[in-house]
Amino acid sequence: QGQLVQSGGGLVQPGGSLRLSCAASGFAFSSYVIQWYRQGQGKERELVAVINTAGEIRNIADSVKGRFTISRDDVTSMAYLQMNGLKFEDSAVYYCFVPRVHGYLDVWGQGTLVTVSS
Repeated sequence: QGQLVQSGGGLVQPGGSLRLSCAASGFAFSSYVIQWYRQGQGKERELVAVINTAGEIRNIADSVKGRFTISRDDVTSMAYLQMNGLKFEDSAVYYCFVPRVHGYLDVWGQGTLVTVSS
């Protein structure tokens, strides 16, 4: 059916870095666009970054430009979100997402909490 399992995240001080990982299984990972979303407490889910099947970054939120980088490794079926220069407002639950797996199934990771705090 398709599954995404996330790892990484945690507590970090402002200005610090974290890398989120997303391990895919059950579908041809290299054939799909990968997206990262986040949802802060009391906020709507926000699209953070998108990478296409060619490894090109197609979209990244203005709020994270220059600080976050999305990448993928099709050999290991992994996606990553490298987050540098973290700010308080980056605190959120982060999700990896692959739309329309097998043509009809939206697959979400389980979410991972990132807390930026001093």
